[in-house]
This record gives sequence, structure tokens and C-alpha cells, in this order.
Amino acid sequence: MKGIILAAGKGTRLYPASSSTSKILLPIYDKPAIYYPLSVLINVGIKDIMIITSKNDRASFKKLLGDGSQFGVSFRFAVQKVQRGIADALIIAEKFIKDDSVMLALGDNIFAGAEMQDLLAEAVGSGGATVFCTPVDRPQDFGVAEMDGEGKVVSLEEKPQEPKSNLAVTGLYYYDSNAAAIAKEVQPSKRGELEITDVNRIYMERGQLHAVQMPDSIYWADTGTPDSMLAAAEKIKEFQESGELVGSPEATALRMGLISNKQLLKWIDTVGSTSSAYLTRLRNLARE
Repeated sequence: MKGIILAAGKGTRLYPASSSTSKILLPIYDKPAIYYPLSVLINVGIKDIMIITSKNDRASFKKLLGDGSQFGVSFRFAVQKVQRGIADALIIAEKFIKDDSVMLALGDNIFAGAEMQDLLAEAVGSGGATVFCTPVDRPQDFGVAEMDGEGKVVSLEEKPQEPKSNLAVTGLYYYDSNAAAIAKEVQPSKRGELEITDVNRIYMERGQLHAVQMPDSIYWADTGTPDSMLAAAEKIKEFQESGELVGSPEATALRMGLISNKQLLKWIDTVGSTSSAYLTRLRNLARE
């Protein structure tokens, strides 16, 4: 299985903070935002990951992430020249995906919770496509999924005035090897983008769209606004003060056996900073 992180958004709702750098590189508490979806992909055992960025931000992402070896994975970088929507990521990555299944994560979405690994495994075993949903107070602000008793999606609506459920579709998607071909069937929406909801709707019409409802123990945030970034940072701090290191690709890679304690310590030493609380915590973890 391949992994994709879409990190090409302009972040206009975050201006001026995002005027000189990608919003996906901005910190959520003690880590860049991209660390959180990256940890999700590593958590499911994905080793081959494509990062899709804007042309201007590509060098910054490569400087931060390198070739992936520090996380025990391999990165490829691609550019979304024109912002054509989430579904466009599947078309950009078509040759990368080849005949494999793929998990697509949005760079500004955060997932945290001990049960996340089990939910990811459930999605991978379902075939077709899977969306991850969570109950929200204002479903009319999101894409909304309605499920039947077997976990299949029977309706999808984008920001409906009268939602049929309270289940918001989050920024994490699993697809079989047909995803890129299906994305090519999608026509641009009124805002000129290839909507991921339309890709999901095609899977739904084929009876191949599943939904995983995340329990209350899983925290999800779309950090596209200053308020949501602040709220997410406070939540991450709360998680970590209770002992859980959230959104750390290094710690996830260590737990998954992709890197050794010795490799992690060696990488920390190359960074050279001992004043970082995050690196100090990683160092202590590697020495346990």
C-alpha cells in the first residue's frame, strides 16, 4: 500500500501566518502540522509515501523531511502546479500508485488516539474505498455521510442545509488501485476543483464505499483556521501531558520497528539541539 499526503494548500484563512510558508509547515503545538498525518500513515505500516506540495514550498518540505530514512520510510515529492482539489492528488500520483491500494491524508488534519491503528487496519481490509467519519455538532459545515447497518455509505452530501446524519467525513481516505482512474472521471465543480466527494460518490454508486465511524476516544481536527490550530495545540498538549507522544513519526517508526533505538539516537545527535523538549523526549524514549 502507498501513502499520499496532500500539502499544497495556500492556507488563505491563516494569512499572514501562511504568507511566506505552507500552512502544513506551521506548528501544531510542538511539531509541524505534517507530522500528524505522516504518523498516521506510518502507523498503518506504509513505507512508500508521496508528499504533494506547491512549487514554492517543495524545497522547504524536503529540508524538513529529507528522504524519509530517519523515519524508516521512503519519500517522493510531487508538485500540484494548480490547485485543482483533493481528487487531483490521486491523478498526480497515478504512476506512483500503480496497481497498489493507497491511503490519502490531508496535511492539515490531525488524528490522535490509541485505537487509531485498529481503525486503520479495519479500513485496509474492506476493499473498495473507505472514509473515516466522526460525529460533529454542526454537520452542515462538512461533507456528511449516511451509513447503513453494514457500514456502507448510502448517501454523501457536501455541507447540506438539512444533514441526513451528524457524521462528518474527515481528511483521511483509503482507496483500492482504481482510485486514479475514477478521479479522472470526475468533472470540475462550480469552484473549478475536482472534488474528493465526487470520487467517493462513484465508489458509493458501485456499492464499494465503506465508512469507519471513529469513537469518541479518537481526536480529530481540521486545522485550517487560527482558532482550530489553537484548539488542536491545546488538545495535543493535554494528550502529551498524560504521557502519550502524539503525532511523532519518529516515535511511531520506533514502535513499528521501522527504525531502531540506536538509529533514532544517532539521528537526534545529528540535529545537535539539546534545548528542544521534543528531541529530549525522543531521546528518553530511545533509551528506554
